[in-house]
Order: sequence, then structure tokens, then C-alpha cells
Amino acid sequence: PEYFEDKRNLEDLWVETFPVGTEWDQLDSLYDINCNFSNLENAFEEGGLLSGKKVYLFGCTEPQLVMHKLENKVICIPVVVAVVSPFPPSDKIGINSVQREAEEIIPMKPMKMDWVPYIPLEDRDSQVERLKTEIFILR
Repeated sequence: PEYFEDKRNLEDLWVETFPVGTEWDQLDSLYDINCNFSNLENAFEEGGLLSGKKVYLFGCTEPQLVMHKLENKVICIPVVVAVVSPFPPSDKIGINSVQREAEEIIPMKPMKMDWVPYIPLEDRDSQVERLKTEIFILR
């Protein structure tokens, strides 16, 4: 018989957060590595550092030069940033690249981005309106 490990309640939390500042051509490679953010999950458990607090999460990446199959390769390591605040962070986002002359700051709505409630795995069959979520992710 095949054994499947139980899914952890918040295990996809890091995957659901938008990785701000990551080049479009690098997005898929973020999920090639099986990252474990159990430290973040534990912080939301009862008694954890983030338990019961209103938290806003967004992702970003840290490029690292590593040796892979006898050649140097730059890989993007996912990072999750947690902001504890009673109010959402800015609803504007800065767009910049080496091809642009200057950074452009625009509202997130036209980019179809927003701070949205994160629904833990165990609550996904519930009616969203009835959930009292304290975790919001940038999407």
C-alpha cells in the first residue's frame, strides 16, 4: 500500500504569496525546490509569535550562486516577509527594471493584485464569509 503524508494546514502558505521583485522568467523555477516553511507555520500556531495577530505576507526571492552538476548556477531562494499590523500595507506597487528609466508607482488594482485573506487547508470547505482570518497574502 502507498503511504501519503498528511498535508499540513498552512503548508501552501508560501506558495500562495506573490513573489514581489522576481523576474517573470524565474517564477516557475521557484517551485522546483521543495521548500519547507514550517517555521512560518509554527509561528501561527497557538502560542506562536504570530498567533492571533493580523499579519500581511508577501514573497520575494534571494538569488544565490550555487554549484549544480559541476557548473555554477544562480537559483532564486523563496523568502516570505510577514508584516504585523492592524492596517493593510500600501495598495500601491513600484515597477522597476533595468530596461526602465525610472520606477513607476501604480495602484495594485489595475495589476489585479490585492491583499486577500489566506484560507488554511482545513477551512477551505467552509463559507469564506464566516471565517475570521487574520492572515492576508499579496496576490
